[in-house]
Amino acid sequence: MGPLVVAAVMVEDDRLFREWGVRDSKLHKPDERERLAELIRSHSSWKVVVIGTEEIDERRGSTSLNTLEIQAFASLLDDLRPHKAFVDACDVSESNFRRSLMRQMKSQTELVCEHKADQTYPVVSAASIVAKVHRDDAMHRIADELGDVGSGYTSDPKTRAFLEKWIKEKGDLPPHTRRSWATAKQMLGASKISKLSDWE
Repeated sequence: MGPLVVAAVMVEDDRLFREWGVRDSKLHKPDERERLAELIRSHSSWKVVVIGTEEIDERRGSTSLNTLEIQAFASLLDDLRPHKAFVDACDVSESNFRRSLMRQMKSQTELVCEHKADQTYPVVSAASIVAKVHRDDAMHRIADELGDVGSGYTSDPKTRAFLEKWIKEKGDLPPHTRRSWATAKQMLGASKISKLSDWE
């Protein structure tokens, strides 16, 4: 559930990030992430791309999630125009990812594309924190509207339980759900099968 959020952070050097102990967003507690995100945003140039659930579903018919992310990365880099960019590769092949990203970009930027770059380069860690805090804010707004939806991730039992209950009560997926998400399709399909079995 919820949007796909991609962020870029640009600084002259990452000394401050190292001093603050900036690490991959998953390694910080929520209140620490929020504190760091505020510091990062006030000491850097940064941008965020938010792709909502409807756009994800609309474009997933012809485009993979990886391609959507690459297009978002390219848009951010074209806007910020750094001399050199460190990018977390979201493809099994770092070299394929780099080539795909270069094809999407209009600007000339030296690219370093690596798996788990958010664990290696503080500037990528900083971008992951900004993206995560932005997405968490979006999920809080969704929770205000629908109730406790959990994190919105496939692996979250709270999110799965929320979806199952909603589908059982309303017969459809709730707003802000990625309908192209395999888990959501399976849950909705299972619900329809179980309703048919009620008539046997």
